[in-house]
Amino acid sequence: MQKTPLNNFTYRIKPQDILQIRNLQSVKYIVDEAPSAGNITTGGNATTGQTYQVEDDSTVVLPVIGHVKVVGLTRAEAAKQIEALYRKSLLKDPIIELKIVNLKITMLGEIKGQGNYTLTKDRTTLVEMIGEAGGLTEKANETNVQIIRGAQTNPQVTLINLRDIRSINDPRAILQNGDVIYIAQNKRAVRNENLQNLSVITQPVLLLLNTALIIFTLSHR
Repeated sequence: MQKTPLNNFTYRIKPQDILQIRNLQSVKYIVDEAPSAGNITTGGNATTGQTYQVEDDSTVVLPVIGHVKVVGLTRAEAAKQIEALYRKSLLKDPIIELKIVNLKITMLGEIKGQGNYTLTKDRTTLVEMIGEAGGLTEKANETNVQIIRGAQTNPQVTLINLRDIRSINDPRAILQNGDVIYIAQNKRAVRNENLQNLSVITQPVLLLLNTALIIFTLSHR
């Protein structure tokens, strides 16, 4: 089995990405004053940091240092580059924390917390995200977890068996931006649901038959 290079699972910044940036050495913004509104896509505070959108020219505009080219860099590479620029021009020994906050996956099916979730760290695994979503329901089929990836016209579907301990370190289970995770029902839940559906369908038919039988019986007395 050919191993997939780890670099393939490390996200690289793209235009229109939204970066959340703060200096861990200070409770203030990257600089003492909040950046101008023109450079900010959403709000921020001293705890979460400011957010900035990557422009189509491959750069992000930051206070004091201006345009910084970040497209094509990993989150860690971009943080180190911004650290170096601020150290050179403004700050003493900054520690820059950088998150890409627009990367999301969707959890559907037999999961306690269905919905969209943000990929806040590198190499987030399927097991980690299931835990964040509250775990599987009692109806879940742990052997049939689907990761749906790629364009809607030609999606790539990967089946993961969570009962196999190797799934924890399965490189295919490292989540990527835009992934849809679907957890199917187990056989028992499907069988019970089919019985319920059959009951809903047959009840009106039985009622009609009983009514017809009563009418037939009364008419032949």
